[in-house]
Amino acid sequence: MSGDRFLRKSQAVALGLALAAGAGGYAIARVTPSVAAAGHVRASLKLADPSEGPSKIGFAPIVKQVLPNVVNISSSKVVRTPNQFEGMPTDPFFQQFFGKRFGPGPEVPKQRREQSLGSGVIVSPEGYLLTNNHVVDGATNIKVTLSDKRELKATVVGTDPKTDIALLKLEGSNFSAITLGDSTKVQVGDYALAIGDPFGVGQTVTMGIVSAKGRGNLGIEDYEDFIQTDAPINPGNSGGALVNDRGELVGINTAILSHGSGGNEGIGFAIPVNLARDVMNQILDHGKVTRGYLGIVVQPITPAMAKALGQNEPKGVLVGDVSPKGPAQASGVERGDIILDLDGKAINDANELRNTIAMMQPGETATLRISRNGSARDVKVKLGELPSSKEEAQNQREGASKDALEGVSVENLDAQTARELGLPASTKGVVVTDIDASSPKADSGLRKGDVIQEVNHQPVHNVAEFEQALHKAGKEEALLLVNRGGTTLFIA
Repeated sequence: MSGDRFLRKSQAVALGLALAAGAGGYAIARVTPSVAAAGHVRASLKLADPSEGPSKIGFAPIVKQVLPNVVNISSSKVVRTPNQFEGMPTDPFFQQFFGKRFGPGPEVPKQRREQSLGSGVIVSPEGYLLTNNHVVDGATNIKVTLSDKRELKATVVGTDPKTDIALLKLEGSNFSAITLGDSTKVQVGDYALAIGDPFGVGQTVTMGIVSAKGRGNLGIEDYEDFIQTDAPINPGNSGGALVNDRGELVGINTAILSHGSGGNEGIGFAIPVNLARDVMNQILDHGKVTRGYLGIVVQPITPAMAKALGQNEPKGVLVGDVSPKGPAQASGVERGDIILDLDGKAINDANELRNTIAMMQPGETATLRISRNGSARDVKVKLGELPSSKEEAQNQREGASKDALEGVSVENLDAQTARELGLPASTKGVVVTDIDASSPKADSGLRKGDVIQEVNHQPVHNVAEFEQALHKAGKEEALLLVNRGGTTLFIA
C-alpha cells in the first residue's frame, strides 16, 4: 500500500475556517450574482405548490431523529515543549552571544495547550457517550456541544486504546439517546450515514454504502474488525456515528485512508457497535477491559503451504509460535498445528481468531479444532488474561530467538515497538534486541533496533518464520533485508 496512510479524523483539525486565502486555513470563495440591467422584463417562474409537504424519498426523518444524539467534542491538554535550544553547547563562548538559553541556567521548558476536535454519540439517557480514545487521550478538559448548542462538561469514565474506544459521562440526565443496532447484521451494500462534525463546521450528514466488513491487519489499532464505508468522512468525524437506514448506530467512525490529501477519498473505517458496546460494558462493570489470551502466534496458510502440510485447500491458520508457559502450551498446542475452528465456528484468518479470543473472558474454556500431521483433534484451552504490553514484552523476551543467528537476539515486532522505532504500526518483521560483542555477527553491520524483514528475499513476520528461513539457508550466507528507522538496506 505504498504511499497510503491512515488519518485520524480528529488530528490537526482547525477550530475555525479562514475567510480568505492565505490566512492559514481554508479559503471560502464568494460568488456574487450579476445585477440585471435596468428595464429588463421580470422572469416568469413556475413555483411549487405551497401546500406540498417535504420530500417522501430520502433520509430526512432518520437524520432528524438521530442528530440530537451526535455531539461535538472539544478537548485540550497541556503538553511539555522541550527547550528549542536543548542539547546545544554549554561553553561560555556560546553563552556570551545567546545568553543562558544554551547553558545550565534555570530556564524551564515551556508548556503549551494542545487542542483536539472530534465527535461523539450519546448512547444512554444517563449521559454516557461513546467516542474514540484518540479524541480525548490525555485530555485535562473536555467540552461537549449538543445539537441544541448547549455546552456541557464531560469526564472520562474509561478508555481502551487497543480498540480506540472511550466512554465519557455528561453532566446531567434525561438525554436523547441513539438506538444501538446489531453490527453482525450489517451487510455489504447496505446504506450508511456518517454523522459528525468535520473540520468543526457543525453537524454534517453524509451518505454512502457499506463497502466491506471485517477489515483488519491495517495497523490502525491492536484489534481491528472495521466496517468500511464510502460515506464521506473527514477530520473531525472521529467518534461520530455510522447509522443504518433505520437510524440505528452500527459503528463508531475512527479512521480514513488518505494519499496525503488529508481528506475523504471514499475509504473510511468504523468500529462495529457490538465491539464498542462490549468495551463500554466492561468499563462500567469492571472499570477496565480484560481479554482472553491463548498465547500463540498464528500466520495465514498459503496454497503452497497447504500442499506441504497435506491439506487439499488452505483452511484455518497455522500456529507459528507458542508462548512459553502460556494457556495454549499448557493444553498441548504445538508449533505447526493448524487451527481449523473455534467453538465450532470455522476460522478463516488470524485476525478473526485473535478478535474472537479477545472478546472472551479469562477463565473461559475455548475448544480448538486442530489438524496435526493430517489428523484432526479437539483441544480444550482455559484462557488466561491478556498480559499488559510490559508483560507481553517480557514473555516475548523469554521466547525470543537467541540461537538462529549466532550472537543475535530477536523478538516479534509489535505495533508499540514499531512506533518507538519511528516506524508505521503496520511494519512487519523481527526486531534485534541484543548483539553479542564477541560474536562474528557484531561486525556484520547489524545494530540493536534494526527490524529484519526478509531473509534471502523471503519475508519474515515473526520469530518462528525468521528461524525457519535461517534453517532453510543452512550454512550458506544469509542476506538480510533490514529496516533501520524507515530506510531499508541489505546486510549479509
